[in-house]
Amino acid sequence: MNLTLENILLIGSVLLGLSIVAGKTSYRLGVPTLILFVIVGMLAGSEGIGKINFNNPAAARFIGIIALNFILFSGGLETRWEVIKPVYWHGLVLSTIGVFLTAFSVGLFVWAVTDFTFYEGLLLGAIVSSTDAAAVFSILRSKNLGLKKNIRATLELESGSNDPMAYFLTIAVMGLMESKDHSALTIIPLFIKQVIIGGLVGLLTGRLGKELINRIELDFMGLYPVIVISLMFFTFSFTDIIGGNGFLAVYFSAVYLGNQYLIHKKTIMQVFDGLAWLMQIVLFLTLGLLVFPSQIIPLIGTGLLVSAFLMFVARPFSVFTSLLPFRLKLKTITFISWVGLRGAVPIVFATFPLLAGMQKSQMIFNLVFFISLTSVLFQGTTLRYVAKWLRVAVPERAKQKTPPDIELSDTMKSELTEIEIEENSPAAGKRILDIGFPRAALIALIKRRGRFITPNGSTVIEPNDTLVIIAENTESLRLVHECLDVKEKPEND
Repeated sequence: MNLTLENILLIGSVLLGLSIVAGKTSYRLGVPTLILFVIVGMLAGSEGIGKINFNNPAAARFIGIIALNFILFSGGLETRWEVIKPVYWHGLVLSTIGVFLTAFSVGLFVWAVTDFTFYEGLLLGAIVSSTDAAAVFSILRSKNLGLKKNIRATLELESGSNDPMAYFLTIAVMGLMESKDHSALTIIPLFIKQVIIGGLVGLLTGRLGKELINRIELDFMGLYPVIVISLMFFTFSFTDIIGGNGFLAVYFSAVYLGNQYLIHKKTIMQVFDGLAWLMQIVLFLTLGLLVFPSQIIPLIGTGLLVSAFLMFVARPFSVFTSLLPFRLKLKTITFISWVGLRGAVPIVFATFPLLAGMQKSQMIFNLVFFISLTSVLFQGTTLRYVAKWLRVAVPERAKQKTPPDIELSDTMKSELTEIEIEENSPAAGKRILDIGFPRAALIALIKRRGRFITPNGSTVIEPNDTLVIIAENTESLRLVHECLDVKEKPEND
């Protein structure tokens, strides 16, 4: 069956529905969601029962880039600076040096045990060098697994920020293969240029995006997420045009926005969460349709060999080398090294050499596909047991104190108070987002003339309002009083 304009919506809706049902089943049974999404695509493909003929790497690459924009941006919006700040350098080193060490060690191994050239092996290593945030945290949620201290924050930061490095290495190695006169040292200035431009543009567009969102005053709330989507695509494409890393810019822009006060921020984040899930499903289905199982079977032996090396040698080597200077506990580093799941991102990057028509590109794609599946299936299904064995999981008795889908946090909001706004208060007549309210606190309700109002960033505070404040700790509550120019009540009042 060929995809046409007439049947693509019907086929797409059926596949989406089947994927969501499969995802719900996997969530309950603890089977990695990625596996079932891809299996649905493979069953619908030309060698499956659906017989859908899809052999278009260019379309798969385009869908992959669009999907990665949404996935990275959504992850960045949900990244809280106060949570990742203590592990910032851990994540930064893992997402740069760790990715490079993984790519280089896998490349050497593939060159040594196969008929690949050194650059072909290095290309395969670069493609599989990054971890997949969607795979990691969907499995953590399905297993109802909470993690102690800063482990989850480290994994979140690494998974969200290491795709740009893997993307750069993939493009750089392809460039060296096509222009063999160039030295490997020539990629260093290119890397520095991409990181600097990507980071600066990301922060700049994030700052401009904040001003635009808070000042534009649109008539319809549903248009605010649309503005943010346009900002996301502009950030990626503009950064790419001027020679920066577009994925890094998108992630930085989202992290900046996610830690600012925005009008209708909750709506924006909910929309992006849904779109990120949609993009993951579409991406996994597309990659499942693109693969031909008959071409993978002859590569199972090589694939198992490379997968085992990646899981048991390359990933632990890169993590231990990267984190050793930080003097973390051995069990913490060991667990982080085991959470090295490869997902859809490496498969998307594997379409790049396919489109370039490079030698052994089809073999590389098939190997990457097999490596990603075995990584998620084997590491994903054992994650819970490894966490308990290493004693890095939150004890069951502690988890029972909170709902099953909420992980314990050291920053749980615990301070609740009411503050009345006087006539001469500096906050009277101002919007919430304009008064410099502390990020570690929020105004849950406003009591105004006998009615309760649920505020957002554009809500104007009026004299005689009573604000119901929730703060993370006593210090945050002190900053609230300072911001509103209100004296704190004595503890015995």
